[in-house]
Amino acid sequence: MSHQPRSNRPNRDRNGDHRHHRDSHDDRASSRPPYLPREDDAPPKHVREAPRVERHASKCTNICSRRGIVLICSVLTNALVLICVIAAHMVSSGMSSATAMGGFNINSNFNLQGTELQQVRDLDMQYSQMRAPGLYGGIPFCLTFGVCSLLFAVAGSKHPHLMSRKLLVGALLFQAVGAVGYVVAVGLYLHFIIGVNSTDVCQRRERLYARNGYTWMSCDVNGADAAVALFGLITAILYTVGTVLTFQTVRGVRRYLQERKRREAERPRGPLRAETTSV
Repeated sequence: MSHQPRSNRPNRDRNGDHRHHRDSHDDRASSRPPYLPREDDAPPKHVREAPRVERHASKCTNICSRRGIVLICSVLTNALVLICVIAAHMVSSGMSSATAMGGFNINSNFNLQGTELQQVRDLDMQYSQMRAPGLYGGIPFCLTFGVCSLLFAVAGSKHPHLMSRKLLVGALLFQAVGAVGYVVAVGLYLHFIIGVNSTDVCQRRERLYARNGYTWMSCDVNGADAAVALFGLITAILYTVGTVLTFQTVRGVRRYLQERKRREAERPRGPLRAETTSV
């Protein structure tokens, strides 16, 4: 019985050491400002790098959204319209375009000689000059809308809430103008081509080619011109769909900003805690 207090003395010392270690750890923790995180609570490296991966994923997701897909498709259809405009002009130019490109010899490959050959050359030249406004007007039109569509598609890589309000409104107006502009452009193009094909130059040219067995050179609307109208109308439909989607996005962003302002206004603001200093 007399040795029992001695056996408890080392335990008391150890308990005292643990208490002293715990008190010193609490003092160090209390001396650290509350807004600084502890080293033990620091997240691992892979957790810190997670938002960076999310940003890259969200950028690809925003480009591949419905608005982005519509804009990318409109870029492709603009390119198709451009190709068809150039092809239609080259096909309808007849032997003049063939000799200009050096594809074959006009005297050896065509059954035209003397006066008829000179008449065909003159009529092809006149017909190409009459169709030139459609070519020179269609190329810059398609390039302008195609490049602008590509720029708006790339600019939409950010989340709609982080994009500039002017950029969203600009994309909305651009697609609305594109939808109306392409419908008007297709109508004017077909009206222009039909008007050129109904002239006396085209009629004489058609009869001269048909006399020598070339019935494919007619004054009807050819397949390339029909392809221009088809892809132009598809582009107008894409711009119409893009206008609707962009309008919904603008309205959603406006609703989100209004909701955020309302929540910030209703958030209770607690009294500022006075800083205590120890003497």
